[in-house]
Amino acid sequence: MTEDDGSTPGGAARREEVQHERRQRIREQVAAEGFVRTAELARQYAVSIMTIHRDLDVLQAQGWLRKVRGGASSLPSLLFHGDLSARMAAMNATKHRLARAALRLLTPGQTVMIDESTTCLALAQHLTERGPLTVISNFLPVIKLLAGEPGISLLALGGAYYPAYDAFLGPHTADAVRSFRADVLFMSTTAVTGDTCYHQSQETVQVKRALMDRASRRVLLVDHTKFTRSGVYALAPLTDFDTVLVDDALPVTELRRLRDLGVPVTTVSGG
Repeated sequence: MTEDDGSTPGGAARREEVQHERRQRIREQVAAEGFVRTAELARQYAVSIMTIHRDLDVLQAQGWLRKVRGGASSLPSLLFHGDLSARMAAMNATKHRLARAALRLLTPGQTVMIDESTTCLALAQHLTERGPLTVISNFLPVIKLLAGEPGISLLALGGAYYPAYDAFLGPHTADAVRSFRADVLFMSTTAVTGDTCYHQSQETVQVKRALMDRASRRVLLVDHTKFTRSGVYALAPLTDFDTVLVDDALPVTELRRLRDLGVPVTTVSGG
């Protein structure tokens, strides 16, 4: 496989096809091996190092991997939190504890927004217990889970689909959000630094900000590990939420600091 400058008839289309195939195979290779070297990828696909760097930049922006010195990795880190399967497996029991606490904040007849977080997916699994409800979401697993469920009126938010997040994100999805109004928003965040929520993509932040703007009440579900992580794009301070639910593994000093800042935080105990 060699690089095509796109100057021949049909060359541009063929180049795009080859590029797509190469990126798909790189994504699968990184997921399978955990780490791949840039130089080895260039040799394997008979392209330049710069071409591989561009491929990795695109795949990183899509949430499939993270670029590291000399290559790319699929292993979670402080800045990269893994693809959807890794996120769903992480802190699973804690997510369900937070979800049960959030469920108690709901009353039948409300309109509820659910973001693309795996923590709120755990909540979505119990929403039929509080029906009837109108549910608005951009997260495909939530949409599939609730489609056709008795007592659930489902509104799916469209836009650009991001496979690594299994969600619709970006400006078109944010515009779709603005067509609605909800009684309550349940959402999570990738990282909390200081008193601010952060995410790894601008497209995610665009949609979450729109959801926050259109909800009368905002509830954040966040496990204690999020306070040790980092993000790139600031979303909102914790004080912008009406309720912040966090598990009781959050250090007491951190809990006290948040309350001193005026964060409406509630701890959820185990069991």
